[in-house]
Amino acid sequence: MMSISRYEPCFLCPRRCGVMRESAEGYCGERAALRIACASIHRGEEPPLTGAGENGSGGGSGTIFVSGCNLGCVFCQNHQISQTPAPNDARHHLGRVVTTAEFAQICLALQDRGAENINIVTGSHAVLAIVEGIAAAKARGLSLPVLWNSSAYELPETLELLCETVDVFLPDMKTFDSLLAARYFNAPDYPAAAAAAIETMLGMKPLRFNERKDSPALMSGVMVRHLVLPGRLPASRAVLRWFADVLAGRALLSLMFQYTPVKSPAEPDRYITRKEYDEVLGWLTELEIEDGYCQEFTPGNTDWLPDFNRPNPFPSNLSVPVWHWKKGFVP
Repeated sequence: MMSISRYEPCFLCPRRCGVMRESAEGYCGERAALRIACASIHRGEEPPLTGAGENGSGGGSGTIFVSGCNLGCVFCQNHQISQTPAPNDARHHLGRVVTTAEFAQICLALQDRGAENINIVTGSHAVLAIVEGIAAAKARGLSLPVLWNSSAYELPETLELLCETVDVFLPDMKTFDSLLAARYFNAPDYPAAAAAAIETMLGMKPLRFNERKDSPALMSGVMVRHLVLPGRLPASRAVLRWFADVLAGRALLSLMFQYTPVKSPAEPDRYITRKEYDEVLGWLTELEIEDGYCQEFTPGNTDWLPDFNRPNPFPSNLSVPVWHWKKGFVP
């Protein structure tokens, strides 16, 4: 087991803020203790993560949303838990601190409810506690693949700590434009850091699916997500060009169009247009990118915007709640 004292000082991510996180919040807004907001059976992820085949019989992804974030995108759809302090405690995001044993129990509850995997969402700043929690869950019978769902703003040496814990990496590649990264993430070094992180992930986990014909599940490997921003299509083209040149045959692509203005004033301040959507799809053909998934065009759809104050933060057709920071386990 790793000692939580390795957060003292904390140099886990590219911020390298050096905060003594036993007694103070790092750039991520969190101390050493693991804080999570909710756990649910989520059916809104990509098909090989939810097990959704033609018969729709997949169990769904067992998502665990970790509070705090080391990046801080201005358009974050999970801003309630990544950026916004709790109403009565200016130091903390929405969520509840859990022990290693409690975290393991949540993982096992997701498995008991039929989850296809354990999907850790935004855990980059809590790597050590999560590794301990997954190890405890496995000691008690957890047998599901573990997914690491992150912004990719991570250090290779930190990712190496996950090699024996994580089966599938689900990183973002947000942009290769340092000016956009500075403007939207306060991280001009994001492009270089994310590219190095994804290369590290690729070296650890080759692509492997199970043999279930109706709904093959991703058991190992890397799926790179990219969210297309309205009015910023050249940045998306650069990401797709990189994927075609560097990652083709080594990873899957998940192309997302769900950008939603979530703050006022928002930036960007509008949804993707049909013209932009069609242009990006044309690039997939031009660049011969075939391995992956693409969201349908649904302008103005806010169904995927969560409210983490509710026991089920997502619409009931997308998510079945299992644990919530206010309620604990949900029947």
